Order: sequence, then C-alpha cells, then structure tokens
Amino acid sequence: METSLATKPHQGVSDVLRFRYLGPHEIDELAGLWTAVHERHTAVAPHLEDVITSVDADEAWRRRRKQYLDWLADPNTLAVVAERAREPVGYAMVTIRESQQGSWDRGERVGVVQTLAVPEEHTATGVGSGLLEEVRRQLGELGIREIELSAVATSADDIRFLEQEGFRPFVTTMVCRISGVGAHD
Repeated sequence: METSLATKPHQGVSDVLRFRYLGPHEIDELAGLWTAVHERHTAVAPHLEDVITSVDADEAWRRRRKQYLDWLADPNTLAVVAERAREPVGYAMVTIRESQQGSWDRGERVGVVQTLAVPEEHTATGVGSGLLEEVRRQLGELGIREIELSAVATSADDIRFLEQEGFRPFVTTMVCRISGVGAHD
C-alpha cells in the first residue's frame, strides 16, 4: 500500500485529510509526531513514576522506531499518516494478530492500533477520527472485524474520544515493580 486516495473533508477544501502509507524506509518521518505522543504519555501518567521509569524523548523514539521496523517486516502492518495541505498531522501504526480464542468470538484475526498519534494542536479537528475511519476501512477489507487500542488509564480525554469512536473498555492492564529489580531499587 503506497497511498490511499481516500479523503475526509472537514469544514472546507483546505481541511481535507489525505492518507499516505509508509514503508520501513520512511519511518523516520514519524519521529516528531511520536515525540508528541511520548510527551502526552509522561504528562498524563506521573503516578507511574514509582513503578515504571520513563525515558527521554530521544530514547523513546529510538525504542519505538525499532519496534515499528520490526512490525513493518510483516506486510499486513499499516503505517498510515494523515496529512493536511501536505503536512503530517497524525498517524496510526496498526498490526494484525491472531485472535486469542476464549470467552468471546472476535474472529480469526484482530487489528491492534499500536499507536494513534495526534499532536495537541490537531486534536478536535477530525484527525483522530479520520485515521480511525481509514484504519477501519483497511482492516475491514482484510476481513478483520475488531480493533484493539490501548489508552493510558489516567488520560480521560483520550478515553472519552475513543468511547465516542465506538471503543469500549475490555481489559485493564495493571503494572507493579518487582523489588530488587530496576531503576528505583
């Protein structure tokens, strides 16, 4: 997938979102947008500092970049950038995994939005909704009927947005530090 001709108009012609799909060789285009995600994560979750040590933005990008490259080795992974007037205003990194069979019928495979990045200056402008709509379209064409997306538990604005987009809480991930192991010991 190189480029989607799908567009989503908002308010006027100059606000049309265009979606572009990235390959591994273009992944560095996401660095600045990822920094906004990292800053948001650390801002909304200071309560985790006694359990999980945060890293600086450069280290966070180095780690995430490696993860993105690993994911993009799978041809089913989607790295979709939303642009307005040729400027990147957000992105989604989406992997596909086999469904864990259990109490719910979720289909054979599930889409996992690993990152939904929309910088603060582009929130409430339709970027996040547009990205999710594009992801739903792409995954639907692959026969996938469910999407997972994690949000930091204390980010009420993000959770409210996701609920407006049709997401519902499913599982809660809890974390704790094992004493004697790690930076806080």
